[in-house]
Amino acid sequence: MTFGEVLLWNELKNDMFWGFDFDRQRCIDNYIVDFYCKELLLAIEVDGMSHNHEEAFLKDELRQQKLERLGVRFLRFSEAEMKNDMLNVIRAIEGKIVEIVKQDKTMKLPKDFDLTVLD
Repeated sequence: MTFGEVLLWNELKNDMFWGFDFDRQRCIDNYIVDFYCKELLLAIEVDGMSHNHEEAFLKDELRQQKLERLGVRFLRFSEAEMKNDMLNVIRAIEGKIVEIVKQDKTMKLPKDFDLTVLD
């Protein structure tokens, strides 16, 4: 894991996002995503310097499109965002969780989920 991934994992592990369980290095289909929440069908990717090349970018885009066809939602952050702007990374993840929960009224919410965030 990169340093940025370690920083994010420290925020995601132990069901710290309102009780939702995130796994790291999760295999989905023939691909591995950095972090994944099965209940939300949410993958979070941390892109380091190796993702800055056009070939890697195109490969990531194709992989993401294939997984999105399976219903997986994505959030992408840069390694720099992990190191320099974790507060806004957390806010973006929280915002995405709220968006997903609002879209799926049938979703079983964890007992720790704060329903006031939906107001």
